[in-house]
Amino acid sequence: MTDHNGTDLPGLDVDRLTAWLAEVEPGLLTGPLTGRLIAGGRSNLTYEISDGKSAWIVRRPPLGHVLATAHDMSREYRVMTALADTDVPVPATYALCEDPDVLGAPFYLMERVIGTPYRLAAELTAIGADRTRTISTGMVDALADLHTVDPAKVGLADFGRPSGFLARQVHRWKKQLDASYSRDLPDADELYGKLAAGQPPQSPDGIVHGDYRLDNVLVDSGDRVVAVIDWEMATLGDPLTDVALLLLYQRLGELGVPGVSDVAFAPGFLTETEVLDRYAERSGRDLAHFGFYLGLAAFKLAAILEGIHYRHLHGQTVGSGFEIVGSGVETLLRTGIEALEGNNR
Repeated sequence: MTDHNGTDLPGLDVDRLTAWLAEVEPGLLTGPLTGRLIAGGRSNLTYEISDGKSAWIVRRPPLGHVLATAHDMSREYRVMTALADTDVPVPATYALCEDPDVLGAPFYLMERVIGTPYRLAAELTAIGADRTRTISTGMVDALADLHTVDPAKVGLADFGRPSGFLARQVHRWKKQLDASYSRDLPDADELYGKLAAGQPPQSPDGIVHGDYRLDNVLVDSGDRVVAVIDWEMATLGDPLTDVALLLLYQRLGELGVPGVSDVAFAPGFLTETEVLDRYAERSGRDLAHFGFYLGLAAFKLAAILEGIHYRHLHGQTVGSGFEIVGSGVETLLRTGIEALEGNNR
């Protein structure tokens, strides 16, 4: 189990994969397979494999993973396959394997799309404000296009439970926050109370990506968004939660949270107002109650950061920077309260 540099490649048995592909996609390979790990960690593992002529991507859950529902390969595969003939740019899908005997866990094979997942403002600054504006506009347009897809028309009518989606989100993140309790956070109780009591009518049901941001799209050399990736949290629900989470992700850069993308600070990147105006025009969705969605996104991210803070206090994080994560929680909670109180964008 080695990559083309001769080093160990955990989670990808090239011989087993070769044998499986010979059965399900005969004639696909024209030579011996090699592979390399592109991304790994707590999220799904991503490998690039090649037969010397063509290249593909293999996705599988993290090593040692137990909870299949959190890293459902069939879910990712299904949503990308369903979106293949829509305006949403997604990699082509080739084969899904749900037999854990092949690689130790379910996995799937998809197209290798050539593109850059921009994560740092410095990367965008280097290419200039005009190109940055084009890229950030394409990012918004791809999200709007996703949210105009009718789930039933692409075979995803049963992909989730959109009814009651907002209420479930509020209670889910309250439960998550309670599980990470290590200090009093009065603003958390206030924000939760406002979210629980002030839920607006849901936006029309749609496909929710669940983790949409610039580094989860691939941009080609012509500055076009050519693939939306990382669909492991996709479901059916209220699409405006994607928009709000996108904006709050971008705000996290101001808080100095380690590992957070700061692309929104690059010259030329669309402002929040421009993001919302562009999205509303292209999607046709009403943003009249967007303050609630910002409040919910702030509550979700505060719960995630508080969980990281809790693990740091208990010696369960590795690396530097985690000691400051907790300092962003109260700012996020206050941001959420203010968004709800003013119903502002």
